[in-house]
This record gives sequence, C-alpha cells and structure tokens, in this order.
Amino acid sequence: MVDGEGRATEDRYMYRVHWSDAEGGFVCTVAELPDLRFTAQSSVDALMGLHVLVRRHLGALADAGQEIPQPFEDRHYSGHFMVRVPPEVHRRLAIEAAEQGVSINRLVQSRLA
Repeated sequence: MVDGEGRATEDRYMYRVHWSDAEGGFVCTVAELPDLRFTAQSSVDALMGLHVLVRRHLGALADAGQEIPQPFEDRHYSGHFMVRVPPEVHRRLAIEAAEQGVSINRLVQSRLA
C-alpha cells in the first residue's frame, strides 16, 4: 500500500516498542492495528518484525476488499468530545472549578493534559 506521496502506508503508522518481562522480550505494537504485535529479543528486531506483519496484514485486507486503517497523523480532529460522568462527579468538578475561578472545561483540560 502506498499513499499519495509514494510512502508505504505501514511506514506512516504509530509504532511503539517496549520491554515486557512477561513476554521475555521487546514488544512492538501499532496503534492503528491494536490486534497486531511482535516480540523479539531486540527493539530493532521487534520493530522490523511488526513492519513485515503489518505489510502482510494490509495486503490481506486489500485482497479481501476491506478498509485499510488511516494513519492517526492523517486523521482530522475537531478538538471536541463529550464525556458522560455521574452527577456527583459533575458536582465535584463544578465546585472545584468555581473554587479555582476557572470553567469546568478549563479544569478538565488541565487534568487531561
């Protein structure tokens, strides 16, 4: 798979490599395809192994006529999302925001950051 500028789609995904005692090696995951992972004895091998796995997986999706996940970098975000909380949490946030002299929105932004 290649994007409009000639880059391989799998190269544009968000990869993360971390050590796992439970798995006895470096584990590489890709955010856009959370079910895929690759474990190896070096972080480089884990990343390279997952790149190969992702390329094969994207090929299988394309062959099956399924949608290829868009890289997070190419997605557009509005900056708005709604979170439902229990009334008691809403009340506590309103009180804390008032005590700090800020809006609930500003208080929640600071907590999320």
